[in-house]
Amino acid sequence: MGTRRGTGDPATRGRTTIADGVVAKIAGMATRDVVGVHAMGSGLARTFGAVRDRVPGGSRSVTRGVKAEVGEVQTALDLEVVVEYGVSIADVSRTVRENVIVAVERMTGLEVVEVNISVVDVKLPDDEEDDDAERPPLQ
Repeated sequence: MGTRRGTGDPATRGRTTIADGVVAKIAGMATRDVVGVHAMGSGLARTFGAVRDRVPGGSRSVTRGVKAEVGEVQTALDLEVVVEYGVSIADVSRTVRENVIVAVERMTGLEVVEVNISVVDVKLPDDEEDDDAERPPLQ
C-alpha cells in the first residue's frame, strides 16, 4: 500500500497574498472600461503620466488615480476620475463601483468593502487633450 502524504484539501495548504498593486491594476482597468470616464488621476498625476507615456519604452500607468489597501480577506479602493462633460456623475460612479467590485472580487477572491470615488475634473468638449498639441514628443 502507498503511504499517504498529506491530509485535507490541497488548496488549503499554504497562503496566497495579493499585492496592493495587483488590486490597483484590476480596479484601474475596470474603471477605464466605463463609458463617461475620460481619465484617471489628479492634474499633477496626469501631467507626469502624459510625459511618461511619450517616453520611448514608457507605458501607460493603469494604476494612475487608484489607491488600494489590501488585507487578508478584504480590500478598499480610492479612485480619482475625470468624467466627460454631460454625463451623469452619479450614473458613472455607480457603474464604476459595480465594475470594480465585480472585477476585483472575481479575480482575487477578496471582499471589496468600499470603493471611494473622487471626481477631480470634467473633460469639456473644447479642452485640448493634456496640451498634447502644443508640446512636441520627447526624444
